[in-house]
Amino acid sequence: MRTIELTYPHTLVLEELPKTVAAIGFFDGIHKGHQKVIQTAVDEAVNKNMESAVITFHPHPSVVLKKDVRHVKYITPLREKQEILQQMHVDRLYIINFNQELSKLSPQDFIDHFIIGLNIRHLVAGFDYSYGHKGKGNMEVIEEHAKGAFTYSVIDKVELDDEKVSSTKIRELLKKGEIEAVNSLLDRPLSIYGIVVDGDKRGRTIGYPTANLRIDPDALLPKIGVYAVKVFYKNEVYEGMANLGVNPTFKADVAEPSIEVNIFDYNNDLYGEELKLEWHKYIRDEKKFNSVEALVEEIGNDEEIIRRYFSS
Repeated sequence: MRTIELTYPHTLVLEELPKTVAAIGFFDGIHKGHQKVIQTAVDEAVNKNMESAVITFHPHPSVVLKKDVRHVKYITPLREKQEILQQMHVDRLYIINFNQELSKLSPQDFIDHFIIGLNIRHLVAGFDYSYGHKGKGNMEVIEEHAKGAFTYSVIDKVELDDEKVSSTKIRELLKKGEIEAVNSLLDRPLSIYGIVVDGDKRGRTIGYPTANLRIDPDALLPKIGVYAVKVFYKNEVYEGMANLGVNPTFKADVAEPSIEVNIFDYNNDLYGEELKLEWHKYIRDEKKFNSVEALVEEIGNDEEIIRRYFSS
């Protein structure tokens, strides 16, 4: 998959671009609804013997349009988004820089520049996709903006248990730690990448060595607590338990939560290595223990629960 970052105005030459079928949207999470939009574009590209593309945006429009929003965390930061799209066999990814200038484009100018101007011959979008200044363009009026230059497909909402699958719903579930429900909407386990960094090394002294992960600050994390996780490292997959929190038994007044992972049946040095972490099940909330012995006993219970969970 080729990734192309664009700003307005882009300098790509129409005649040098392949005829393309594109899915367009922000696609945070690439959940089941997004997957239907993207897969429709990929399949249509094969049928038409064209390239497939995803057109997305960065940063989230709210960072630009809302004065009270300085930073948005993403269910799928760009790295994860690119990996998933690659697995879906998308040929090219256009990442459009969302800024004030872009937000002021009229719907027609947006279509002329970023759809017709990218040689998109068929466009696929969700029923609620909007474009142009103040979102005045939408899938009900796109035909007049297309001017016969491309055809389009509109994908209806995807539901699970009579409820619309949405990024907003996933964010709500993450706040509650309902990882299994999140993974159901994503149709895959939620994952993040992290670099193993130096920690307090306290885990080794209590029999549970941990890898401390430095992760992308753009990654949206679930509720603080203990989780059943899978760890991917050098083509191997390990089961383990992760503590997402501030470690209140040993520390006070820690503002930012950290991630410590105990990888079952693995003791090698991982400092400086990159791991991929999959979240599978919320086990319990993080809590402060009155003694190290009480903490160790609880960690032992966590391990037993998680091993049983993965073996069932």
